[in-house]
Amino acid sequence: MENQPTADIRQTRITEFMKLLPLTAELAGLPKGDPQRPFTVDQLEGRAMTLRAAYKVARNLLREIAEQGA
Repeated sequence: MENQPTADIRQTRITEFMKLLPLTAELAGLPKGDPQRPFTVDQLEGRAMTLRAAYKVARNLLREIAEQGA
């Protein structure tokens, strides 16, 4: 139970993610999906991995800018 983040911490993380989502999506460079052809489970997993990596880059960029300036 010690490692479980509090509700406030979880909410802060969600808010941070949502604020960084436009930058994350741009960094990920994923094409829009065709509504007529849904993604397969493997494609979804691959896109999720790409978004995770892009989010880490976006978050680190924001921290770097906050610490050192642009």
